[in-house]
Amino acid sequence: MHRHVHAGPVADPLSTVPDAVYRLDAEGRFTYVNAAAAALLDRPVHDLVGQDSLECFPEARGTVLEERYRAALADGGTRTVTFFYRPRDRWYEARVFPGSAGLTVFLRDVDEEHRAQAARTEEIAQLTAVLDGLPSPTVLLDANGRIVSANRRWLAASEIVRRAGYRAAAVGDDYLEVFALSVEGEDREAIVRGVGELLAGGPGVADRAFTRDYAHALGSEHSWFRIQAARVEPSGRVVVTHIDITERVRNQQALAWQANHDDLTGLPNRSRLLELIGDALAEPDGRAALLFLDLDGFKTVNDSLGHAVGDELLRQVGARLAEQVRPGDSVGRLGGDQFLVLARDCDTSEAAALAFRLQTSFTRPFQAAGISVPLSVSIGVAAAQPGVRQAHQLLSDADTAAYAAKGAGRDRIHLFSPGLRDAARWRLEVANRLRDGAVDQFVVHYQPVVRVDTGEVDGVEALLRWQHPDRGLLSPDAFLSVAEETGQLIPITRWLLGETTRQAAQWAADGLPLRMSVNISARHFSAETLVRDVRVALHDSGLPAEWLVLELTETSVAEDPTRAEDQLSVLRNSGVRVAIDDFGTGWSSLAQLLALPIGTLKIDRSLLTAAARLAAGGSGPVLAAIVSLARTLGIRSVAEGVETAEHLQMVRDAGCDLAQGYLLGRPMPAGEVPRWASRVRAAGGDSCALALQGQSC
Repeated sequence: MHRHVHAGPVADPLSTVPDAVYRLDAEGRFTYVNAAAAALLDRPVHDLVGQDSLECFPEARGTVLEERYRAALADGGTRTVTFFYRPRDRWYEARVFPGSAGLTVFLRDVDEEHRAQAARTEEIAQLTAVLDGLPSPTVLLDANGRIVSANRRWLAASEIVRRAGYRAAAVGDDYLEVFALSVEGEDREAIVRGVGELLAGGPGVADRAFTRDYAHALGSEHSWFRIQAARVEPSGRVVVTHIDITERVRNQQALAWQANHDDLTGLPNRSRLLELIGDALAEPDGRAALLFLDLDGFKTVNDSLGHAVGDELLRQVGARLAEQVRPGDSVGRLGGDQFLVLARDCDTSEAAALAFRLQTSFTRPFQAAGISVPLSVSIGVAAAQPGVRQAHQLLSDADTAAYAAKGAGRDRIHLFSPGLRDAARWRLEVANRLRDGAVDQFVVHYQPVVRVDTGEVDGVEALLRWQHPDRGLLSPDAFLSVAEETGQLIPITRWLLGETTRQAAQWAADGLPLRMSVNISARHFSAETLVRDVRVALHDSGLPAEWLVLELTETSVAEDPTRAEDQLSVLRNSGVRVAIDDFGTGWSSLAQLLALPIGTLKIDRSLLTAAARLAAGGSGPVLAAIVSLARTLGIRSVAEGVETAEHLQMVRDAGCDLAQGYLLGRPMPAGEVPRWASRVRAAGGDSCALALQGQSC
């Protein structure tokens, strides 16, 4: 006997699934509904099976869900759609799977996820609106470093980047990955590290921003940008802005270039040259030399041809120097008419050879404004000494050597030596002391000037001395050239005029009338204060004008004869005598000299010595011709440097009017002059006879 076992209801395998699941036939009727679907539609399962789905689920009618039903049935493709179910006030995701019997639909509650995503989308939309208001390309990165939003400026810049053949980062791209493709080296490493730290978060990251300037090549053109990145909390997103600073960088580069180069020639300027010298001296061997070039008489070129021509000549000089130097050497303009050449890996002999080559290059005239202009240059050469690493020291040494070259005449080369440095330090000390009132330490010594025929004392020549507190009594050669360079010579001469005229007036009041001879510099002519300064000195002292003799060298007069003649004529008409000192040492025109309103011609001791040699050789009385010419023009002659009896006899034979020298009287302080004059009077008044007897002071 067989026992029949009746099976119970088959359990629904999807009854415990939280997602709503149902099947529809081709006409859209429910053929299966799980418990979750029945609960969603709020009807029992048996009331739904067999019913039209749209009748039971009217909220789907005319919606995107119904459209997905039809599309899936039509083409057999799976569909997914998110829709809002109003009765539950929630969002659901529907997945539609077509089959042979109809459709299977899975509904999943995605309300929280959807609303969170919507909130994020809204937030991003708001941020994007803010980003669009920014003037620079800007992107928003998510916590993974992917671009979630980009403003309009970014999109426009991306188009330019793509046209240049580069990949532009777009929404969805890994920002750092794409960025690293177009930026290299330290910039790429720094930016990847900096933005990466912001994305990673961590203590203090939210409170700081990352900034970096970098270069970006677009074809042959280089652009510069400043990246600014900051973390946005609590989302962990990062805002990255790229500011175009190309114009600013190029302006800075232009300013930096201008700061380091001479505007006129385009050559490195003093500041840049010092940097280059420092770099050369810092090299392991430190072998370098500096050539200091000073154009001769360039001020005259500027004054005569104009500054436009002068500027063009300076440009040509710079270009010619650059052509002549060795590869690796540097040419710069120090300023004015001074240039520098830095010779690397060079010793003194090599530097001297280079200096001679540069000097020789000036034998070819320069052409400017259709004019051929000859120029020459004085060059100082200084080679770096072992252990010297100071650029300023090498420049100072070269400058000192150039000063010596300039002092030796035009078109000279001078090599630096430690003795020159000592001389330069002395000049600096003199300049400082003169500015600080060294005039209080000046004293005047007086050398007698006597008549050759009678030996009678005619006057004295005032000789300036400096009673230096450390070095003792200094002659004018030790300090007057510095005084002239620093502009102190005219004040010193003004003081000397006042002191000597006062002294002469005092002697005259004491019964010792002596003509006072005072040396005057050519600088006094150019300053055009000579007439006033002489008149003030005479007025203040009360000395009659005819007792003052102004002595000027023929070289100083030749510098500007017209200006000298105008001022000397005014003084001569007022009674002041004018003497030409050191006659025979200059190169001025004799006719030009004699055209000046001069009353005395002082024959230099060098001419006296030469004449003595010629006389010994039987060449005749050379001095006589000069003295005769002067006397014909009504000019008195004074022989300087009379030191021996032979000299005195020579000037007597030549007919000189006056003489001075160690034989007749040495320079002496003011207090000794009356005592010397008293001894001469006591001996009969003939200082020449007294000197020949060996009794001169």
